[in-house]
Amino acid sequence: MIIKNGQVFNSIGRFITADVELVGDRIARVAPAGTLHGDEEIDAAGKYVTPGFVDIHIHGAAGADFCDSVDGSEEYIRTMKKYLGSQGVTSFMGTTMAFSEEILGNIFRTARPLFGAEGGGAVLRGVNMEGPFFNKSKKGAQAEEYIIDPDWEMFQRLWEASGHNIRLVDVAPELPGALEFIEKASGLCTVSIAHTSATYEEAAAAYAHGATHTTHLFNAMPAFTHRAPGVVGAASDAAAHVEMISDGIHLHPAVVRAVFSLFGPDRVCLISDSMRACGMPNGEYSLGGQKVFMNDGLATLEDGTIAGSATCLAECFRRAVKFGVPVETALKAATINPAQAVGLFDEIGSVTAGKRADVLVLNKDLQPEHIFIGGKEL
Repeated sequence: MIIKNGQVFNSIGRFITADVELVGDRIARVAPAGTLHGDEEIDAAGKYVTPGFVDIHIHGAAGADFCDSVDGSEEYIRTMKKYLGSQGVTSFMGTTMAFSEEILGNIFRTARPLFGAEGGGAVLRGVNMEGPFFNKSKKGAQAEEYIIDPDWEMFQRLWEASGHNIRLVDVAPELPGALEFIEKASGLCTVSIAHTSATYEEAAAAYAHGATHTTHLFNAMPAFTHRAPGVVGAASDAAAHVEMISDGIHLHPAVVRAVFSLFGPDRVCLISDSMRACGMPNGEYSLGGQKVFMNDGLATLEDGTIAGSATCLAECFRRAVKFGVPVETALKAATINPAQAVGLFDEIGSVTAGKRADVLVLNKDLQPEHIFIGGKEL
């Protein structure tokens, strides 16, 4: 397949006018516009040719939740794969909630055969283990009964249960044993600061001990103020990446713009943090065993606490652009940066020869007209 004359998003986050050749499951060539020819061609003149979106923090969508797989059924993950692929999300990280070791182990063992599996839509790339190592004062929509201090032995057992597929683990750095945990876990995967009451100094210590990531910036952490900058201030100094939910609900549009101003184009990862109500009508759903009510995109617990989002990453990207973020910057935050944050950029995240042929053709409204996953068009 030859995709001709498109505005191709390259590995440094810039658009170039080029042709792209897909052969099998790979991007074979990126060449000057008009130089490649083949039996199958798509004229992408006036359109964007981009990598597929990479969602490293997503709980569920289309009525399914990654944690539903606790019962041994893969059907829930397959439902997520199909829906996400249809939206242009080509890779994702199944994200957990605070649960017991037994429950988490069952989820990971069920998901294990599907890590990296081809077909059926988006590719499940691994686990984002969000919980249970949190501060109860910042639990958000996490179930308090399961929240515990960091437990390295427990994490090691879950690491084995997942087949070494935990790519990101979250921790509140002010908890007893957290710094030692971060130092050890960072040798296996990305460590993120999350659901925390940490001061600037406590968060800075976490980054110094090996944490590199920050989960849903501003949400479930102390406010950023001029005398107590907290996690946000420490992250601005030391974090390799920060996550942001740009649905317009979790953060004001001015804050979305400000995050890019503070952290620059290379450190921000757009995420969905979506739960099963994503892609579904208004109604009652669940998250981590708790009731969630979704109304016009706002998902909350019974007490009004925001419970994840109901917005797909593809739409979060479009909203970031609507809020005034340049297309190139928002796209980098939805593709290149998240792929780098969890160690996948050698394989996905940019339209580069040799990488997987996870490629989108977007129109000027940033809606996908063609979606290729592993070189196969949906």
